[in-house]
Amino acid sequence: MQNFTKKQPVAMRVFLIVIASIIFALNINTFVHSADLFPGGFAGVALLIQQAADRYFGIKLPYSILTYSMNIIPVIIGFKFIGKKFTILSCVLIVVSGLVTDFLPYINVTDDKILCAVFGGLLNAAAVCLCLFAESSSGGTDFVAIYISEKTGRSAWNCILAFNCLVLCIAGLLFGWDSALYSIIFQYASTQAINFLYKKYAKTTLLIITSKPDDVYAVIKELTNHDATVFTGKGQYSGMERKLLYSVVSSSESGHLEKAIRLTDPDAFINVLQSKAIIGKFFKRAND
Repeated sequence: MQNFTKKQPVAMRVFLIVIASIIFALNINTFVHSADLFPGGFAGVALLIQQAADRYFGIKLPYSILTYSMNIIPVIIGFKFIGKKFTILSCVLIVVSGLVTDFLPYINVTDDKILCAVFGGLLNAAAVCLCLFAESSSGGTDFVAIYISEKTGRSAWNCILAFNCLVLCIAGLLFGWDSALYSIIFQYASTQAINFLYKKYAKTTLLIITSKPDDVYAVIKELTNHDATVFTGKGQYSGMERKLLYSVVSSSESGHLEKAIRLTDPDAFINVLQSKAIIGKFFKRAND
């Protein structure tokens, strides 16, 4: 039986990261530059510094040098507190995307800023999701958010949102509020697309009525490493005793798990519910 808690092969993860790096760079040199947008995180800060240096001081700063220098401390945090392989793979994305961004020419796809903001956000989401599927990150504020979350047990994404708002306020003061406001559309489109495409952090509750509770539980444990609770009930129509298994898994695992349960017990009745929040212990695979 395949165990879905195992990591992908490193070669596949590197391949996904390289593709994501090219998409990041292509997005910056097309939609982002066409509408003078500022993405979230350190990429937005790097573009802000780059444009400010060019406009006010006449200095052409390479994007790669800016993003590399800003990621030094986050990378150290990643190595020490998050995971070495996870951080190395994230560094691959930082290095490749920085180089490709500097070497690719600017391409003006459209002068419509709304189109740039929406499609730029979607393209950014595609790149981010490839990173997440490769079990890495885009670096920068991602390292900081993960570190704070694992140290405090609380989500740090509101802090990252506040940081992005600060960057947009500075951009608005320096370059006009149109760019800042269009950048909000860019970030909103990107966030919504990521939430739709990537389900790892969403939780799914499974209620399974089965005559083979031990076999079904073995499948849940093998594929997800999650536990289950068994309840005993009675079918009102048949009058027969029934077993109900209750388990919560990651939404990204749910589809594979449901198919495996149906193979184990074709007569199983499965109710799939989206869980709004989970309070208590929940198995989460550590970053490598």
